[in-house]
Amino acid sequence: MDFLFHLSQGFSIALSPWNLLFAAIGAVIGTAIGVLPGLGPPATVALLLPVTYKMEPASAIIMLAGIFYGAMYGGSTTSILLNIPGEAASVVTCLDGYKMARQGRAGPALGISAIGSFLAGTISVFGMSLVAPSLASFALKFGPPEYFSLVLLGLMMAVYLSEESIVKGLAMVALGLLLGTVGIDPVHGATRFTFGVSRLLDGFDFVVVAMGLFGVSEVLINLEAPEIRDIFKTSLKGLLPTREDWKRCWASVLRGSLLGFFIGVLPGGGAIISSFVSYAVEKKVSNHPEQFGKGTIEGVAAPESANNAASTSSFIPLLTLGIPGNATIAMIFVALMIHGIRPGPLLLQEYPNLFWGVIASMYIGNLMLLGLNLPLIGMWVRLLRVPYHFLAVVVVIICVIGAYSVKNAVFDVGTMVAFGVMGYLMRKGGFPPAPLILAMILGPILERSLQQSLISSGGDPSIFIEKPISAALLCVAAFLMLTPILKRLRKRNRPVDRGKEMTGIS
Repeated sequence: MDFLFHLSQGFSIALSPWNLLFAAIGAVIGTAIGVLPGLGPPATVALLLPVTYKMEPASAIIMLAGIFYGAMYGGSTTSILLNIPGEAASVVTCLDGYKMARQGRAGPALGISAIGSFLAGTISVFGMSLVAPSLASFALKFGPPEYFSLVLLGLMMAVYLSEESIVKGLAMVALGLLLGTVGIDPVHGATRFTFGVSRLLDGFDFVVVAMGLFGVSEVLINLEAPEIRDIFKTSLKGLLPTREDWKRCWASVLRGSLLGFFIGVLPGGGAIISSFVSYAVEKKVSNHPEQFGKGTIEGVAAPESANNAASTSSFIPLLTLGIPGNATIAMIFVALMIHGIRPGPLLLQEYPNLFWGVIASMYIGNLMLLGLNLPLIGMWVRLLRVPYHFLAVVVVIICVIGAYSVKNAVFDVGTMVAFGVMGYLMRKGGFPPAPLILAMILGPILERSLQQSLISSGGDPSIFIEKPISAALLCVAAFLMLTPILKRLRKRNRPVDRGKEMTGIS
């Protein structure tokens, strides 16, 4: 009964005129960002952070959340019609979605993508409603040692599950932790790495860094690549899947939803990993795996359901543990901090209206997105014809205004440009920016928990293994770090095939 009471309170907040308006704005912007290749949710949320300064906290988070899961909906449109993923989580959709479009079945592909996303998002929000309060209650048992181990595990998982090199991911984590220490030490009051620049006494402003790493660098990368938008001409009629389509893919939608929900809860998991895993599982359990990659509807339904479920469930570790699991959630973490709200186990007790209002808005947002994606697909297709260089100018102007408005300082604009160039060079070298951002946010939490733990134990580091929860989390983190090393050693020590040896000798 408590669950229904709290959820009804959430709906009373989410259904207020202003919050409905911001939910709709978030859904529209998210869908547009998903449709337009070259500008993802992290960059968009970073650009809009300054806009949320004067907004109510609930309205701000409702809008930013709508952008995140709205982009998952919109990303499928370019994957199916252009064979170009509008959002990274829609890469897998290209494999079968574009083939369906070339076979004259773009309508059912877009339809099952939108309907599967709606069902997956709704299932995930319902699961979040049930799981999040219990997890928040459990997290109240966490002290500084447990938080240190949890943050360390979150960083290791973000590196381990990233699609880039683990070594490069670790390098980005180290750089992010270093950037997070710039300024005044929170315990001893010492000045660190400011090099006499008074503007750095408070450290690097995260909003400025994020707009540079994601906004400016995204523009530079996309302007460098040739713009190819050859929209495949096909009929968009018959958007509703047939009875035969539903018979083939209802189980795929369900499996994708459940997989996406559980993977999204993991720090570092998120929509990209869940879509790949869901596609692989679907191909494994299918009675006709040879059809995957040739235009089977299950190959669209499963990953699109998974990435939408994961984008919703990734809010669970943020709201209950205070641990952002991916770059976009990290931006929303900062939005909460800007409003003086600390995400974590006490959020449910201190700000129940915000907590349940955001959850209720996700139910409403999924309905809005279903209405935006099915009837208005023709409009989104026309949006694809906007040349990217026009969009790039708008993005740069928003970045400059946003960076200046943080503290009304030209220094912040220069910092944003510097991090934009840095982000561009990082991407050219294959270094992922997401682990850097997560480490920069989680670094102060990691440092504070470490110092508090050592102060309480008189400098004895064994406190981290004496606490059962902390020890268990450290064991999992150690396992994640050792697994790639063991795999490499196993490959190196694997005996050469005997037949090949004999061939080589002869």
